[in-house]
This record gives sequence, structure tokens and C-alpha cells, in this order.
Amino acid sequence: MALGALDTSPEHPAGHEILLEFPDNRLLIDLCGEFDRNLTDIEQALKVQIVRRGNQLLVIGEDAVRQRAVTVLQTLYQRLEGGRIVESADVDRELRMKPPQDPPSGGQFEMFKGGHVEIKTRKKLVEPRTDAQKAYVQSLFAHELAFGIGPAGTGKTYLAVAVGVSMFITGHVDKIILSRPAVEAGEKLGYLPGDMKDKVDPYMQPLYDALNDFLPGKQLAKLLEEKRIEIAPLAFMRGRTLSNAYVVLDEAQNATTMQMKMFLTRLGEGSRMVITGDRTQIDLPRNVPSGLQDAERLLTSIPKVSFNYFTSRDVVRHPLVAAIIEAYEADDKA
Repeated sequence: MALGALDTSPEHPAGHEILLEFPDNRLLIDLCGEFDRNLTDIEQALKVQIVRRGNQLLVIGEDAVRQRAVTVLQTLYQRLEGGRIVESADVDRELRMKPPQDPPSGGQFEMFKGGHVEIKTRKKLVEPRTDAQKAYVQSLFAHELAFGIGPAGTGKTYLAVAVGVSMFITGHVDKIILSRPAVEAGEKLGYLPGDMKDKVDPYMQPLYDALNDFLPGKQLAKLLEEKRIEIAPLAFMRGRTLSNAYVVLDEAQNATTMQMKMFLTRLGEGSRMVITGDRTQIDLPRNVPSGLQDAERLLTSIPKVSFNYFTSRDVVRHPLVAAIIEAYEADDKA
């Protein structure tokens, strides 16, 4: 791939544009997207102009944004050369991410090679879309106890479960345990019918959804039956010692201080523990302190515990979700 050739024609002065040449026109078509949608997204995000000329793309703009657009185009084209597809989510991720840095030294996991973070599961390859997500995933592999704190839609739970599945299928842990407090989100649901599993499963559904994204249905069902993957309310963790396991506590803002202490002290040999939560969505009764806030206050000075924070800039759901979160944050500050 010939990249970085500079067009110095009088029509476009040197220093304000870069002409990129792509040898495989079929890959270039995929890079541009349907009706050049990918190019339009890059133009709007970075305030540049991209003109297609046969198998070339002319990038016009100020120095910093022009070079950023070139980096995004190069990275996406290299992704296509590697046999992967480029979707709008991949364009969005590259626009949010800073240029790839050197991978951590001494890393033992393949997803850090080449500077990009990739999580391999049975059904899909998961890639963080923002710098905060990338740092979060790296900390999940590097620390035995990690916290992910931020608003809804930032991938805290999804990425944590993806890392758990990756570590499980590569043999780094023997089982996965996913938990969350069975707390109603601001409304009384009344008595639910059925046995204990039927009663708690509605609270656990987001965890089942994440697992279904990463594991084939039959394999997941077998692992659940064999209890190599467990999904249980936080109250069921009492009295257990969790060894050689990958353990996730989701919606941790709804754990009380005593529940959080109980959960954290379950950590056993060879285990990893991840706690995710959103401090703005506490559903505990009034005057009951959140265990997540207490843990954050008490544990930040411990070197082997990592805290990763997300903002509305890391929201990877519909763009309106980020705008909604920003509106509520601005109202809280007013």
C-alpha cells in the first residue's frame, strides 16, 4: 500500500493535503463504505475533506486533523488487508482512539501485539472503541482486582465479560462467576412467580445477554449446567472462597457497604475480580450508603487495585445516549 504521497498541484497547495494510494480497489470500496458513508463520517468528525480519485484518496485540511484522518484511513485499510471487515462502529472506534502506542512490555496476552487491543471469544473478536475502554481492558488483564466506573453504555460490563470469556477459553481461569445485586430500578415489581432461578433471572438478564454474544448457545448451556459459568445474585456469594475464577460484580453501586466488603473478601488464589458500576444510578433506599462509593474511597491507595473511569465520551450505544448523559451531567452541575 503506497501511503503518504504528497500532491503539490497548484489547485491544492503543498502542506494542506495528502494523497493516499491504495493498490486494491476492492478493499478501497469497503474502506469508503456504502455511498462513501465511512468517508463522510471521518470528514464530519475531523473537519477535513476527502476526495476520491480512482484508487486514491485526497485528504485536505489543517495539519493536525489531516494527519489524524490519514492515520484513521491507514488503520482501517490495514484492518481490511488482514481479512476483517470495516463497519461504522470500527470507524467510530478509530476516530475516538488515539494513534496506537507500543504494546506493554512483557505482556503475556496476544491481544496486545501491534498496539491494538483485541479480545478473542468463541463467537467474535471484541475491540475497545475508546482510549478509556482500551486502558480498562488492559487493566483487567494486568490486575487481580479492577473497578470500572462510569455511565451506562460505556461497555463496562460487556468488556469485563468478554475478557472473562477470553481468559476462560485460554485456560487462565477455571470458571466464570457473574453477579449483581437483585435491586429493583426505582419501581416495585411485586412477587415474581416460579422457583428461585425464575425469580432472580430477570435481574441477571444483562449478564446472560453478554455471554450469548461471546459463546455458542449449546456450549453456554453446557457450561451453565456444569457450573463452570455461574450467574447468581450478590447475596449468594456469602461464605464462598472463589479460587481460579474470573468474577464480575455488575451494578455494584447497588451493593451496600457490608455486601461489598463480603464480596471483595471472596477473592481466592488464581482469581480475578472486576467490579463495575455507575454512581449516578444508585437504587438503594434513602440513607443507605453505596458500597461502590465506600470501596472507591478506601481502596484507591492500594497499588494492586486499578480504578478505570468512563464519561459520556465513551458511550458506544446510540449517539443520543451520550447526549442524554451529558444533559443530565450538566443539570447536576448547575
